[in-house]
Amino acid sequence: GLKGPKRTNMQITEIIEQARREGRTRFAFELLPPLKGDGTAGVFSAIDPLMEFGPAYINVTYHREDVKYVERGNGLLEKRIVRRRPGTVGISAAIMKRYGVEAVPHLICGGLSRYDIEDALIDLDFLGVNNVLALRGDNLRGEHSFAPHPQGHAHACDLVAQIADMNAGIFVDGEVQPCHHSRFCIGVAGYPEKHAESPNPESDMLYLKRKVDAGASYIVTQMSFDNARIFDFIRRCREAGITVPVIPGIKPLSTKAHLTVLPQVFHVDLPQELVAEASGCPDNAAVREVGVRWAVRQVRELREAGIPVVHFYTMGKTDNVVKIIREAL
Repeated sequence: GLKGPKRTNMQITEIIEQARREGRTRFAFELLPPLKGDGTAGVFSAIDPLMEFGPAYINVTYHREDVKYVERGNGLLEKRIVRRRPGTVGISAAIMKRYGVEAVPHLICGGLSRYDIEDALIDLDFLGVNNVLALRGDNLRGEHSFAPHPQGHAHACDLVAQIADMNAGIFVDGEVQPCHHSRFCIGVAGYPEKHAESPNPESDMLYLKRKVDAGASYIVTQMSFDNARIFDFIRRCREAGITVPVIPGIKPLSTKAHLTVLPQVFHVDLPQELVAEASGCPDNAAVREVGVRWAVRQVRELREAGIPVVHFYTMGKTDNVVKIIREAL
C-alpha cells in the first residue's frame, strides 16, 4: 500500500527518553513562521535538507504584534498594530502533516488573553499537535518593561499552569464535565547565563523551578556558546531539585554583526577565542565557517556527555546546520 508520513503523536519527553535509551544524540531546530503574504515554500525549503538526518522535532516561534507608525500628512503619526508573522498554529500542523515530524509551536504571554491562549490550545489539540513551548515573550517594541495583556498572564509559569489545567479539564471559565482531555507536553526556557531581568542566577533558578512545578516537562536553554556554562546550568538545576530533561540550545555564529547583536539582544557572552577568530575573518562567508566549526565542537562535546537532544536556533537559514550535523552527529 501507499506509505503516508510517519505517525506523529509522541511527546517531546518520550522522544528524549527514546534517544537516551538508544544512547544517541538527536537534533531539533527552530524556525520562524512565514512573513505575512508568504506561503509555506520558504519554510519547507529550510526543512527539506535536514530531513535526511531525522530531526527529533521542529520548533515554530510565535510572534507578538508589532507597532508601526504611519504618517498622516499633517505632521501627525498614527500608531498601528501589525502582525508580521502570523500562522504559528497552522504552519506547525502543516509541518507535521508533510514530514511526519513533531512540531512544537511556541506560545507566549505577550499580547494574548487567557481566552486567546485557550482558543489556540483547542485548535492545536484538534490538529493533533501535542507539544508546546510556553514562554513569556518579549516586550512590545518601544516598551521598557513587559506589560501583560489585561486578561492575560504576566509570567510564563502562569501560562504553564493554564496549559496544565486544560490537560486536567479545567478551562478559563471553570471545569468542564465530562470532557475530552488534551495531553500537552509543556516545554519552558532556561537561561544558563540568567534571564536579563533576573537580579541574579539564584532567583532565576527559583523562577525556573516555579515553571517546572506548574507543569513543565522539559527545559530548552537559551543559546550558549560555552558548554561549560551549559553543564554548570544543568548541575545547578539538579541542585535546585529540578529533575526534568534539559536540552541545550546552540546558535551557529554566521555574521560579524552577531558579535555585538547576540550579546545585546539575547544577553549572552561569547567566548574570547570565538570572538578573536570571527573578528579576524575577511568576510561573513568566513565567519560562517568559523561558526560551523565552533558549533561542531560544541555538539561533539555535548554528545560525548550523553546529551540526548541538541536544539539549533536557525532564524530560517539551515545550510550551516546541515554542515554541523553532518560533521558532529
